[in-house]
Order: sequence, then C-alpha cells, then structure tokens
Amino acid sequence: MAFRPRKDQAMSDRTGKFAGEDPFAIAREWLAEAEDHEVNDPNAIALSTVDAQGLPNARMVLLKEIEADAFVFYTNYGSAKAQEIEQAGKAAFVMHWKSLRRQIRVRGLTEREEGEKADEYFASRSLKSRMGAWASEQSRPLSSRSALMAEVARVTARYGNNPPRPPFWGGFRIRPLEIEFWADGAFRLHDRFVWRRDAIDLTWNVERLSP
Repeated sequence: MAFRPRKDQAMSDRTGKFAGEDPFAIAREWLAEAEDHEVNDPNAIALSTVDAQGLPNARMVLLKEIEADAFVFYTNYGSAKAQEIEQAGKAAFVMHWKSLRRQIRVRGLTEREEGEKADEYFASRSLKSRMGAWASEQSRPLSSRSALMAEVARVTARYGNNPPRPPFWGGFRIRPLEIEFWADGAFRLHDRFVWRRDAIDLTWNVERLSP
C-alpha cells in the first residue's frame, strides 16, 4: 500500500517555495517570479477541455488573473474551447516554467466572467487586438487571410477608436478542486504537493505526492 502522509505532516514539510496556507497566494508568487525569468508569456497555460464525445483537446492561452479563489482567462465564446467548457462545466490547465523548473496543474469547475471585469480587461487591450476580437469568428473555417483583414477594416470603420466588448467575447473563471505544485528535483526526485477539496466551498486537504 502506498504511503499517504497525514495533512499535518504535509503541511510541516512545505517550506521555501511551497510554504503558505493559501494555494492562490503561492500561485501568484510563482507567477511573479516567472515574470522576472521567462522570456515570453510567463502567464501562458496549456488549457485542456473535452468535447461532447469525451475527446480531449488542448491549446495555449494566456492567464489574465489569479483571483482570491479562481483563475481567469478570456476568449471568444464561439470558439471550440468555449463551447467545450460550456458543455462540460469543467476544465484543466498546466502552467510550466522551464526557467524555474516548476509547474502548476489545476482542475476545476468553470463559470463565465462577462460583467464589469470583462469590460475593463477588454478596454485595456490594444485597439488592434480589440478590433481583432470583433473580426475573428474564432475556430470557424476562414476562406483566406485577406477576408479576415477585410473584416478587420470593416469593424474598424464601424467602431472607430473605442469599440465596446463584443457580446460573444468574455472571460472564464476556473474554480479549482485540485491544484498541484511541482518543482524539479535532482535525479527526478521532484517535489510535488497537491491541494484538494471536494467542493469549492470546502477547506483544502494538502498532501505530498511521490515524484
């Protein structure tokens, strides 16, 4: 039978980069450190979803916020990832930093963010990115790049310098049931700590995992 440490053992064993009572605070600290080391997109995550037939899908997206109890990213609600998230109500992602030799894995429940926060984030994007959000029917077939650029020109003429957030574009919040922190160790003897809870309103249980 595999050894499973008691919660107090796992808690006392967490020192240095793993220390803390709040997994979201630890995640923010790791991300902040990665921002000083990663050359490009330290907030990139590999987002995993499943379609209606249960076939997995994965792609890179940019994490935009770590809230007090959730992780938030933004997308077109007509995209494949959004449709799969809406159908399942669940998603997972991994955030990996080669420079730090660390990663965070998250699995949880999803909900839309399409209120004031989504409006504020959309307004903070560059004008060309906002026009691109309007012009792109994400994940749908496209006849040519020139057709896409023509649509960009059309929406630019329509909305000018202050386009509103499209009704089909907004955020998703992932409220985790599981968060795993991993750090590379010599001879593949890695450090792994997993935080689990049975529901988002329950307390976390923390365990050290074998590498």
